[in-house]
Amino acid sequence: MADDLLPPKSTNPQSNAAAYSVSELAGALKRTLETTYDHVRLRGEVSKVTRHASGHVYLTIKDDKAAIDGVIWKGNVSRLQAQPEHGLEVIVTGKITTFPASSKYQIVIDAMEVAGVGALLAQLDRIKKKLHAEGLFDPALKKALPYAPRTIGVITSPTGAVIRDILHRIRDRWPCRVIVWPVVVQGDTAAPQVIHALRGFHTDPAIPRPDVIIVARGGGSVEDLWAFNNEDLARAVHACTIPIISAVGHETDTTLIDYVSDRRAPTPTGAAEMATPVLGELRAFTADLERRRQGTMARLLETRRERLTMLARALPKPLDLIDSAQQRLDYVAHRLGGGLLQNLNLHQTAYVRVSGRFSPGLLERPRQLKHTQLAQLAHRLDLAMARRVTLAESHARLPSLTTRMDAALTRTVTRSGERLPELAKRLGEAMTRTLSQRSEQLKRLEQLRVSLDPDRPLNTGFARVNRADGALVVSPTGIASGDALVLTFKNHETLGVIAHGDGPPPVATRSEGPKPQPALKPAAAKPKPPSPDQGSLF
Repeated sequence: MADDLLPPKSTNPQSNAAAYSVSELAGALKRTLETTYDHVRLRGEVSKVTRHASGHVYLTIKDDKAAIDGVIWKGNVSRLQAQPEHGLEVIVTGKITTFPASSKYQIVIDAMEVAGVGALLAQLDRIKKKLHAEGLFDPALKKALPYAPRTIGVITSPTGAVIRDILHRIRDRWPCRVIVWPVVVQGDTAAPQVIHALRGFHTDPAIPRPDVIIVARGGGSVEDLWAFNNEDLARAVHACTIPIISAVGHETDTTLIDYVSDRRAPTPTGAAEMATPVLGELRAFTADLERRRQGTMARLLETRRERLTMLARALPKPLDLIDSAQQRLDYVAHRLGGGLLQNLNLHQTAYVRVSGRFSPGLLERPRQLKHTQLAQLAHRLDLAMARRVTLAESHARLPSLTTRMDAALTRTVTRSGERLPELAKRLGEAMTRTLSQRSEQLKRLEQLRVSLDPDRPLNTGFARVNRADGALVVSPTGIASGDALVLTFKNHETLGVIAHGDGPPPVATRSEGPKPQPALKPAAAKPKPPSPDQGSLF
């Protein structure tokens, strides 16, 4: 084929045949390679990836023995199934050509795919480590889900069982507005469409802003779910300010957006349950709270009513106060008239007896005194009338005081209720400490009781020696030959013996029980003088 592209060349070195130019030779070689290798599938490891400002990508594909340069024109970069990364094992499809300026051959790549599941997982692991190092998986950055969302955004395929399960579950639990953004969930265009949907929910003013977003897809293989392992998609999920629930695949499937989303659901149905409360349970809970509130207010009002009734009974009635004051006034007025006449007669009689004549000045002092008393009584009557007015005003203020009292008691009950958890916690801790202290005291007392038990040495082979009258023997001093002794052993077994100076004591009786046996009487024997070298029994 090279002979068809180039003119024949003379074999004679002295021939006058024209020489090829470098450009002609380079062009001929370029055409030869492109014609012969116009469609090549090549497998190897990617290295030296360079993304030029023009949009083209330059790289090298190598194996353990050789390497070939490659180029991806900017129009094909976004359409690749897998983006080139250093160390990624791929299968590329393209044509072989040359670069005449440097006399090198290269492959122009039209398609690129990852070579096997192992390479996909290795690429996923590299991306995961990279994002983790940047802090995108930090639990502190996770946003809390709203308790009662009004609008839920769902990004998934418009066909299939996933969207039907989500809508059915939301309708049963919490009827609210659901906005479905249809996307492709598999293939090269899935990740860009999901990114566009996230940004649309976040920035598009024509679409109501949802309170929570669910990104859902059914189960599948690693290749089927690979669109959700896209690095750009993971960064878009992290940058979204709306809480996102990831529900991609089944419970055992894990994708990259599961780590950056705010919550991960095992299934699409589980995502719907995470995003919504149960309306029936919420209604029952609020009804119970309302019932408890009404009961509390009824008991509080009844208590206040009883206290108000007791206070009203303790206060004197205004009419009783006025009637009592009126009665005292009538009594004093009646006595006043009689007293004035009596004093006038007495003063006249006394004056006539002393001087033989009557002077009106003698009545001035009693009259002034009575006027003073009358003025005092009038003042007291005014005070009583003022108190009556004050009592009437107090009765008028009773409803306002009752309302203020109810508000104050409500605040007091609220503050006391807020303190109840803390007090309960402190009470539990105090009870735990007290029980621990009492348990330690009980252990110490038990150890002391065991150490002071008089029967404890009996368990180790010792015996307790008592006289016949029950007195404890602690020393051989004072024991004479022929004295009756009682030995108490383990399990309160007793042995009655007779103290004897020459030889071991004879056994008298043996019994079991808590009470010692009565002492035995010494046997009749002839007294023998004690031997000077005879030792004591003890």
